[in-house]
Amino acid sequence: MLLKFNEVLTEHIKNFVVTINGEEKLENTFCACVSLKGEQMSKANGMMSNHSYLSSFALQNKIELNGRPFVWVHNWDRTKDRITYDFCFPIIRSKKMPEWKDISFKKFYGGKMLKATYNGNYITSDRAWYALLDHAAKSNIKVKPEPIEFFYNNPNMGIDEVNWKAEIYMPLQENED
Repeated sequence: MLLKFNEVLTEHIKNFVVTINGEEKLENTFCACVSLKGEQMSKANGMMSNHSYLSSFALQNKIELNGRPFVWVHNWDRTKDRITYDFCFPIIRSKKMPEWKDISFKKFYGGKMLKATYNGNYITSDRAWYALLDHAAKSNIKVKPEPIEFFYNNPNMGIDEVNWKAEIYMPLQENED
């Protein structure tokens, strides 16, 4: 039993790479978002099912995109493995934004972040979340467990998942001086 577990774990670890990049500043951006919640493992399905929806919305309303799609986690319950998050497309804000069912407009406030690069299937990108938490704890860096993921690949396009890339950020806590 233990040998089988070790074999499965070893095979799993071969399917992704997490690289801690250090601290970086993210800029503010305006975005169109779909709010979602559920188990962390359902995040990739939420993204895939809403990617076309947000793309169609932007196209139909002549909204100019301004960056890569991203997931913005607002609540991460590690005990229950559940998250509340927005799947967002950064956009150029216009004077009059259209109203659309299930799509809200939000300002993402960037700031100082701890960054990792994740290569692998987006279903398991939470491995980078834990790696960032582990690195922060070992380095005595205080972070907010509210990950942000920027995606470089559209899984619907048939690219081999070991070549998928995401940049994962964990916001730094501000000093309480």
